[in-house]
Amino acid sequence: MVPFTLPGERLTAEIRRDTPKLVQGRPLEFQRQSESRVEPPCPVFAKCGGCNYQHAPYEAQLEYKREILRESLARLGKIEWSGDIPTISGDPLGYRNRSQMRIWKSGKTAEVGFMAAASHRFVAAQDCPINSPKLNEVHGKLREMARARRFPTFLHELELFTNETDVQLNVRGTKQRVAKSFFEWLATEIDGLLPGEYLEYPSGQDLFRVGSRSFFQVNRFLTDQLAQAAVEGYSGKSALDLYAGVGLLTLPLARQFEQTTAVDSSGAAVRSLGFNAERAGVQAKVVHLNVDAYLAGLQEAPELVVADPPRAGLGAVVVGELVRLAPRQISLISCDPTTLARDLKALTAAGYGISRITMIDLFPQTYHLETVVRLER
Repeated sequence: MVPFTLPGERLTAEIRRDTPKLVQGRPLEFQRQSESRVEPPCPVFAKCGGCNYQHAPYEAQLEYKREILRESLARLGKIEWSGDIPTISGDPLGYRNRSQMRIWKSGKTAEVGFMAAASHRFVAAQDCPINSPKLNEVHGKLREMARARRFPTFLHELELFTNETDVQLNVRGTKQRVAKSFFEWLATEIDGLLPGEYLEYPSGQDLFRVGSRSFFQVNRFLTDQLAQAAVEGYSGKSALDLYAGVGLLTLPLARQFEQTTAVDSSGAAVRSLGFNAERAGVQAKVVHLNVDAYLAGLQEAPELVVADPPRAGLGAVVVGELVRLAPRQISLISCDPTTLARDLKALTAAGYGISRITMIDLFPQTYHLETVVRLER
């Protein structure tokens, strides 16, 4: 397990972690490099912890991820998927609409950047090739502002979210409360900085109000294509959207089913979801509750269950409730092949068959991948 290498390369590596089941290292010197290796577009690649694959051609990245997905399903889920894995991809650079930026300030010296992988080491950066143009514009402005004496030395992390016109800013790391005057200063320097809690984000035919504490997909090119991969072609009487967020999947489901219920544990997300559904003119029942608690009280199965859980996956409790309810169809979205394999192993053992697996490359230049799996009982 040596990062930043390619198949066929020969190199000297330093062992950083050695356990009975896993040896991890870092490359020191290459004796032979792959002919397919490319020049990374970022000058701090392999120093910053954000990207893993910038040294590989993009088509190769997609193939590596499909191999990782198949291997994870087989090894952890005992699922030998021999069928095709259609892949949805977009521009591999400039795609992120959300970013966490670190600020390092000492006296007259100040920098804005990111953190090294698995460490507390700061890495200065002028911009980020995978961030959107608007995020890089704000990055540059923050670099200028951080050098001013009035910029607080106790502020060390900001999160930015943008629709390429407006910018939502959240303080993620500070040693003390940030004064109102600081945000007023930011508003005069950053074009489009929102004074309120919400940002309006377009996707497909809909406009989504996204609160400052709500989740939304980070790839600005593929949000609508992800939604289509998860719900397109389904229709009927009843659908259930679990971990619904602000309604990216709820709104199209409500147009395709007579009755749609959306469940999420976040109060901020539920408030946005209700507003988004009303503005779109669709009917959906919105429930503010933990998914496992909601399912435990449900007696009648919907025809379709759509689930987009966090990285930890569905887990044994939710899978058990789905098996008990036995909906005819499940559309499962996952951002982690290992937890996906675990959940699919339990679902297929309970009588569900996989009809389609689609990979969506929401995170180019990284090892992260999104998968949509359609199952039928």
